[in-house]
Amino acid sequence: MTKSLREIGESVKSVDAVVYVLDSRAPFSCINPAFAPVIAGKPVVYALNKADLVPEKELEAWVARLSTDGTAAVTLNSTASNAANVVSGKLRVLCASKIERQKSRGINAVIRAMVIGVPNSGKSTLINNLCGKAKTVTGNKAGVTRGRQWVRVSPYLEVMDTPGTLYPKLDNYEVALNLAFIGSIRDEVLDTYELSLELIKKLSSMGDALEKRYGFAPSGDALADLKSVASRRGFILKGGEPDLERASAAVIDDFRKGRMGRIILEKAV
Repeated sequence: MTKSLREIGESVKSVDAVVYVLDSRAPFSCINPAFAPVIAGKPVVYALNKADLVPEKELEAWVARLSTDGTAAVTLNSTASNAANVVSGKLRVLCASKIERQKSRGINAVIRAMVIGVPNSGKSTLINNLCGKAKTVTGNKAGVTRGRQWVRVSPYLEVMDTPGTLYPKLDNYEVALNLAFIGSIRDEVLDTYELSLELIKKLSSMGDALEKRYGFAPSGDALADLKSVASRRGFILKGGEPDLERASAAVIDDFRKGRMGRIILEKAV
C-alpha cells in the first residue's frame, strides 16, 4: 500500500482531476484518509459505484454530502452500459477552465484523470464502461489491478487506473469490518466464520434483510441465526450438524451480490 500511495503521489502531478470510486454500501469507509494530502488541490468526482445495491434516498443524501466546491458526486452501476458517461460529464464541468483556456488558443483540451479507490470498489470496471469495452483487467475480488494503466477513453479524455489502496493502518474496527463486508480486504486473510457473525449482527440491527433472504426473523444471537441459515439452505454435515463454514460463506456472498435487497451500511447523516 505504501508503494501504491507513492506511485499515485508521483502520477497525480500530471493529471487534471481525480475520479474517486466509492462502494455505495459503505462510502465513508471507502474514503482512504491517506489519499487526502496526495490529491489536495485537484478537482474530484466521487463516483458512488454499485448504486443498484443501495436505497436511492440514501444515495441522494451521500451525493449532497460529497458535493462541495471543487468536488462533484455521481451515482452509477458501472456494469450497466454507458452508465459511466455521467462521470466524464462531471469531469468536463470541473475542468471547464482548462477547456475554455485551450479553446481560446484553438486547441481541443484533453482531460487527464486519475481513478483511485479501495480494492474492489469497481475502478477498472468503471474505466471499461467509459471506454465501452474491456481495456483493463477486472475481477470481483480485491487486488486485481497491480499497477498504473493509462487508458484513452476518447480524443478528449484519458484516465489512469491505479491499484486499489487500503489505509496504511486500519485502526477503526467499524471501518475495517465494512471494508471486509464489501470485499475490499482479501478473503484469504479473513476468518469467514467470524466475519459472517459480525455481518449477521450488523444486518439484524438494520432491518429485515435476513428475514427476506432466509425466511426467519433474527433472534439476537448471531450464532443461532447462522445455524438457521445452514438449516434453511440445507447445509448439513454428516450426523446432522449444521455446516457453519458453508453457511458463513453463503451469508457473505448473498450480501455482496445484493441477494438480500438494497442495503447501505453507512448513512450520510
